[in-house]
Parts: sequence; C-alpha cells; structure tokens
Amino acid sequence: MDPINLFEYETLACERMDPVAWDYYQSGAEDEVTLRENRAAFGRIRLRPRMLAGVGVADTHTTLFGEELALPVLIAPAAYQKLAHTEGEADMARGASAAGTIMTLSTMATVALEEVAAAAGGPLWFQLYVYKERALTEALVRRAEAAGYRALVLTVDAPYLGRRERDIRSGFGLPPGMIVANFAGHASADQPGVDPGASGLAVYASAKMDPTLTWEAVDWLRAVTRLPVLVKGILTAEDAHEALAHGASGVIVSNHGGRQLDSALSSIEALPAVVEAVAGRAPVLMDGGVRRGTDVLKALAIGANGTLIGRPALWALAASGAQGVERALGLLREELRLAMALAGCKTLADISRSLVKLPADW
Repeated sequence: MDPINLFEYETLACERMDPVAWDYYQSGAEDEVTLRENRAAFGRIRLRPRMLAGVGVADTHTTLFGEELALPVLIAPAAYQKLAHTEGEADMARGASAAGTIMTLSTMATVALEEVAAAAGGPLWFQLYVYKERALTEALVRRAEAAGYRALVLTVDAPYLGRRERDIRSGFGLPPGMIVANFAGHASADQPGVDPGASGLAVYASAKMDPTLTWEAVDWLRAVTRLPVLVKGILTAEDAHEALAHGASGVIVSNHGGRQLDSALSSIEALPAVVEAVAGRAPVLMDGGVRRGTDVLKALAIGANGTLIGRPALWALAASGAQGVERALGLLREELRLAMALAGCKTLADISRSLVKLPADW
C-alpha cells in the first residue's frame, strides 16, 4: 500500500537508507531541542474554524515572484541528495515540477545545477553559501542565471556548522564516488571527505565558508545579480528589518531544521514577529517541522506566503524517487485542501490571523 501521509514516507526511508546517511538527514544540533520543537510547536497552535462558509472545493493555488504554483509548499534546499536516491537532486526536481511547485537546489548538491535544470521541467531556485573565495560564489550565481534559475536563496544561519553529534560519532562524509557536483574540477573548492571522529562536512565548511559575513554580503549579492534574493535563516524581527533594508526580495524564517543553534526558536514560533516586521513589503516563507496540511494552514494564517519542506521530501525521494516526491506533495496538497474547507476558507486569500489561536507566551 502506498503511504497515506508524510510520516509513512519517513518509515520507508529509514528502511531503505544507509544508517549513516539516515542519521545525517535526521540529526539536529547537540541535544536536538530545536529539532523537536520545530514539530511540537505546531501542536500548540489551535484552529478557529468558521462554519457554513459555502466553500465547496478549496483552491490551493498561489503565485510567488510571478510563478503560479499548485500549492504554497516548496522544496527546501538539502545537500547530498544522492545519499537518498541514485538520481538525487535530478529526481527531486522532477517530482517538484510534476507536483506544480518549486525546488530549491543546494550549493552542496550531488548533481550539477545545469543537469538539475535540464531535468526539472519547471521553475527552480538556487541556494547559496558564501565561500571565503567569493569568486567561487559569484561563479555559481552566473551559472544559475545561465541555467534559468528564477531566484537565489542566501543561507545566513551557518557561519559555522552546528555541533551535530550523530555525524561526529559516524565520522560522516561523502562515500567514494559521490561529490559536490557544482564544484567538480574546481581544485580550490576541494570536496568533503570522511573524517573519523569528526563530521567531514563540518571540517569542510570550517575550511571553505566565510564565518565573518555581515549584512554587506546581501548588498554584494544584490550587486552581482538581477535575480530576486531571499534571505534564509531569519528568526527575529530585527533581522527581518535588516534583510529588507539591504535589498532582500523576501525572507525565509528558518532555524536550519534544528541543525545549527540548539534551543533557538522554533520556526513557527518565530514567524509572527517576522511577519509583523515585514508588514507585507516582501514575501515571507518558513520551513521547519511542516508535516501536515494543517501545519501549512497555520503558517499561512499567521501570515506566511508559503512554506518549505526538507526532510519529508528526502524521505519521499528515498522511498520512490521523483514519483515519491510528487505523491508526497500531492498528499500535502490534499490535506491542505481539506483543512481549508473544514476551516471555512475557499482560497488562500480567505485564510487570516483570526483562524488561529496562538500560545499566550508567543
């Protein structure tokens, strides 16, 4: 029987993946407090449905930066997707496109950005880290532009990688024959390796990525591209103000899936203050803990323009490639459609803050 929700894809993925790769995807930082809270916080939000609204069939379509999407759920950037499936990011892109939404490709992809663009059949965004050697980052921007990517997502919450103890125990690194494909042939970029007693990824990131970044990096990126730049990793109103002041076209509320600063705010808990700070001047998206259509509904009611999923998309990829990704997104869309109808919302525009009751301490 096919999975009937995203959690059942998690079970399938666990059965099919190498245990070291599984721990890499599932791990959070240190005691994994934020990892757990990303999910638990959704359960503390209550819905206030309205009756006799004459909804009929709810419509989940939305538009972001001129792209019409079948649902307000995008694929978050995630590294090393060939660890989940032999086709890796290419199949993730195929599944996202078939479902009518956008995949965000990671800098640390195991399929080159040009190959992913050729496979996709739909719009793509490209996620960026800023390397110490900025020419490497600028070269990625130019390649993404040439390949037709529609927006850039600048991740700002990882000046260093969080202490992911599962990866340290396993000495996580890419297995033989697997590389960060966007840097194939770039001797100055090297590749993450296996490092017993340490996370190979953390060692690589510390050596290559720039931990001294300031908001000037957003200014710099805006100066080298005409693509929209979204800033990912925002958890406070103060940083949302800064992002827009430096020319960001949108912000993504995210704590990196609980993988960076442990005990940081859950993403959904941080969302209300960021939405208030942005005040409709730019799109606000969020990721972290989204597993159900009701989670998407709650985020939209608080004021998000959309959500992203990371781990659930990887589970679906591991379970059955592009078909799994398409089906998982379809399940989430149907859950959202039903939740909207039961809440009295025919379109996304009908979803308002009055639909949710937030915890008093938020």
